[in-house]
Amino acid sequence: MMKSALVLGATGGMGFALVEELVGRGIETIAFARSEGKLAAYGTEWGSLAKVMVGDVTNEHELREAVSKVDVVFHCINIPYEKWDPILSDILDAILLQCMNLKKPLVYVDNIYSYGRQTIPVSEHVSRHPHTKKGKIRLALQNQIKTSNVPYIIAHFPDFYGPMAENTILQYTFLQMLSKESVGFVGNTKLQREFIYTKDGAKALVELALREDCYNQSWNISGAGTISGEEIAKIASDFLNKKITVKPIRRWMIAMLGLFNASMREVTEMMYLNETPVILDGSKYEQTVGPLPKTPYQVGIKENLKELAKR
Repeated sequence: MMKSALVLGATGGMGFALVEELVGRGIETIAFARSEGKLAAYGTEWGSLAKVMVGDVTNEHELREAVSKVDVVFHCINIPYEKWDPILSDILDAILLQCMNLKKPLVYVDNIYSYGRQTIPVSEHVSRHPHTKKGKIRLALQNQIKTSNVPYIIAHFPDFYGPMAENTILQYTFLQMLSKESVGFVGNTKLQREFIYTKDGAKALVELALREDCYNQSWNISGAGTISGEEIAKIASDFLNKKITVKPIRRWMIAMLGLFNASMREVTEMMYLNETPVILDGSKYEQTVGPLPKTPYQVGIKENLKELAKR
């Protein structure tokens, strides 16, 4: 029974949504992150069951203190692409060590990179042969968890959108939509891609974490179907009461920016996702737990724009 939880990386998009979902279920939650300002601001929204804790996972004392106080640890930390190797592995090592020493299970938020190129919706059991550097890193991190002797849940999500999901490709587009009529969209504007509303992802992940039979497995948390950039623009146009068009940001444009920007240089290899998207098969979850939460894009996009405008 999970009565308390720790969310590492609580000020990110999924971290914020997880704290919100956990406290909404009456679970006392430590919201752990480095940004004192964001934690203070978000804490007023989460309410009294959320205990904010400013800290750094690389600080052994701070991490051990946080892990020792809870029943389950949620790992939502992410960092800029150019720092992934070796820092993501070092962070995971530190977290696994405390989980092992203190006998706490780990719930790990992962993406779709380890699946590599796929042409049909992928299940958790598909053979993985990532062709990108970041896909190989993600697969190695999963193996790091599986061989650690720490009870775990690994959850794969499509690209996020939602409140506080700042470092996402859709948020880049949404922010422009508030002030412009012609906006950039990463990839082919007609291509169908899968995204997930962070509130849905958090609901699904907490359901898994509450069930003992869901541990020591990987899970796909799929979104509410697929959508194109042009369809996103239509929803935004209706909501913002103005005609919005999306212009494709192509691979060569990202590559050019990469000549001068380390982050953009790392984005280039992931542009295959905007050419041959990876779509998740969430049937294992639905057969085991029940229907996945799926906020329609028409609702989620409007809520996201409303939240951005308010802030």
